Amino acid sequence: MTIFNILFAFALGQDDPTEIAKIDLPKMAKCSVCAANGAGHEDEEAVGGVKYKGKAYYFCNKSEIATFKKNPNLYVPLELPMALPSFDLTDTNGKIWDKDAFAGRLVLIDYWATWCKPCLELKPKLDKILVKYRPEGFEMLSVSIDEKQSTLDKFLSKGKWDNPVAWDSKQTWTGLRVVTIPALFLVKDGQVVSVFRGVTDPKIVESAIKKYLP
Repeated sequence: MTIFNILFAFALGQDDPTEIAKIDLPKMAKCSVCAANGAGHEDEEAVGGVKYKGKAYYFCNKSEIATFKKNPNLYVPLELPMALPSFDLTDTNGKIWDKDAFAGRLVLIDYWATWCKPCLELKPKLDKILVKYRPEGFEMLSVSIDEKQSTLDKFLSKGKWDNPVAWDSKQTWTGLRVVTIPALFLVKDGQVVSVFRGVTDPKIVESAIKKYLP
């Protein structure tokens, strides 16, 4: 690494993850990889840990340390509330969803895929929430991470969805650190205020929506 690269990394706080000595590990902790995957575990035995950007992250098995090290930024929790990262997608009806589209609105972004069974099982439950709160200004945007748009188009041809649907042509999922689906992001006036990863209880989602409605 050149001196320039070292200084650049230092300026961004992009230090390499360093392992925490076994003697310094807590007995129990939340696994950072499991949390990012939406596993919803309680505290587990900490078999390993790393320091990254001044913070400690713990893991329930050693293989997850390697997973974290490959791309640590994916597994670092989002600090909420936060501005919605770069977002500019066009839905199947031609509406552009960019910064202006989220202004003054409460929108649930639902990342899913046509092959994701838990996503498809969750969708009807989210639809009921949408019907209930849409009159109060709530909206839901379903963002497909399918590899090809043609796959999404073929799927949607079998039945129309009542909410806007877009194909993630610009990999917006990376800015929101999506490592598993379903992944839901509640956005109020351009700010991400709540995150739900993995299989999620719709009642918890509804509770957050009610909290942020006008």
